[in-house]
Amino acid sequence: MIERRPFAALGGADHGWLKAKHHFSFARYYDPERLGHGALRVWNDDEIAPHTGFPPHPHADMEIITYVRSGAITHEDSLGNEGRTEAGDVQVMSAGSGVRHAEYNREAVPTTLFQIWIEPAGQGGTPSWGAKPFPKADRSGRLIPLASGFAGDDGALPIRSEARVLGATLKSGDSVEYALGAERHGYLVPAKGSVEVNGVRIEARDGAAISGESALKIKAIEDSEIVLVDTD
Repeated sequence: MIERRPFAALGGADHGWLKAKHHFSFARYYDPERLGHGALRVWNDDEIAPHTGFPPHPHADMEIITYVRSGAITHEDSLGNEGRTEAGDVQVMSAGSGVRHAEYNREAVPTTLFQIWIEPAGQGGTPSWGAKPFPKADRSGRLIPLASGFAGDDGALPIRSEARVLGATLKSGDSVEYALGAERHGYLVPAKGSVEVNGVRIEARDGAAISGESALKIKAIEDSEIVLVDTD
């Protein structure tokens, strides 16, 4: 089953400095039908105004993946980690037993990103943070693991969950296949462009909640950039 969740129908909030759309219940947006999808708990589509950001706040027992679509985000945390993640790059914070962090847009332009939260396989553990560039040319026409809890996904940022986050860029007319597994949960969002997933059309920034599908065929209707989460 593939359920299209149109971008225009997503929950959201406009805080002035932050314009957010929520694919799942988050903060003051609550929908009992959208509490998560498998181990995926949060998928926020954020636009952060220049010279603003999220001040220090705590997290625990969550894998937090940030996919930067435009601009850049600067991370600081209570472990002393600091880094700037720009468009095309990905960062991962394993909150573990607990960490405080801040995320700032210190650029002169708005920053847009997907923030994805996945439940870890177990609670606790030492918190960690990492970031890595993933050039779009390297994922042209193919899905590349960006973050993964599986040992065989060389080059992906590690997460502590039986899950993976994948990205691809597709030219119009191109297609890519992915063996999801009927017992797994998939969630796909085009960062831009338009695709068909097993024949279901998904527009830019729509969500596709996927379950009971052993394999996915993703075809680009126009030049597209996609992010796919595969969880238990």
